[in-house]
Amino acid sequence: MSSKVQSKGSKAKDHQPSTQENLPPPEANAEAIHFLNSLREEELQLLFFSETLVMVSDTGEPQGELTIEFHILPMEQKTTLLKQNDQLAMTRMVKEGEEVKTEVTFFPRPSIEGFVSQAANLVLLRVMAWRHTVPSNARFLALDTEGKLCYSTYQALGSQTIQVGHQQVEVFIVEQTVHSEQGIPMSCQFYLLSDGHLAKRIQVGSPGCCMITKVPVLREEDDIEPRPVFKKQPLVWEEDLELYSRFLDRKEELRLSHNSYLRQHPEAQTLISDFLLFLLLRQPVDVVTFAAEYFGPFAKRHPPAPALRSSTRPSPFRELEPARSEA
Repeated sequence: MSSKVQSKGSKAKDHQPSTQENLPPPEANAEAIHFLNSLREEELQLLFFSETLVMVSDTGEPQGELTIEFHILPMEQKTTLLKQNDQLAMTRMVKEGEEVKTEVTFFPRPSIEGFVSQAANLVLLRVMAWRHTVPSNARFLALDTEGKLCYSTYQALGSQTIQVGHQQVEVFIVEQTVHSEQGIPMSCQFYLLSDGHLAKRIQVGSPGCCMITKVPVLREEDDIEPRPVFKKQPLVWEEDLELYSRFLDRKEELRLSHNSYLRQHPEAQTLISDFLLFLLLRQPVDVVTFAAEYFGPFAKRHPPAPALRSSTRPSPFRELEPARSEA
């Protein structure tokens, strides 16, 4: 068993880059990014479910099954995508018999805006079926079969009635095309039920297809009742016996607390009485500034004032008056 790890940008020195590698990386266009930004969490929650399809030939003969979560192939291939800071790390493992090849590629974050992985592609198709619409001229980003970044487009092929078991169902058909930069484009047609369930999948150019054998229970969007609106009623608490009783109890509790505090600190009553007496004697026009000047020296951070100070010293609580000029 051998393992081979390659990282983008760490090729051998003698490797000559091809013309393809010199081309600028593909970018998703504004229509694709706008469609991705329009996805709602409530909408996506209805679309996470598993499903299994039966693979049949062009003549209708069963040839196996296809489960969405685990795509079993003779050649085991696994791709892991992981966000690392400002880049996306893609680890691609291919196992053929006993030989295992592993390749690691890093994509800068700005270059993967509009990227849709294989798992996200299924959810995106279900959103299109649920909305019954496909974004016009949207060009997303995807990975081709070689793990290279390329364009991915979607096209609505209209609606059609197909036979599923003993029932006829209406499906919405979407064709996805992955435009590989090095190979021919690969297209798949998805026949989707109204709730996003995949009824049939056809890879263009393949002799077989995948389809369901019975119609699943279709999901419907829950009708969310609007929140009841209650008009604001005026509260006349004096007429409420319970509220008025609590008010009286609280009032009495505060009165007792205040009286207790003043008994424990008699200096507070003396200080307030002295201030009121001084205020009535001076009767200043600006009571707030007068109070600030009176209580200012009691502040802990205020520097102690000298015992004798000039009566002309400006107060920090008053604006400086312009100096008078003598004739």
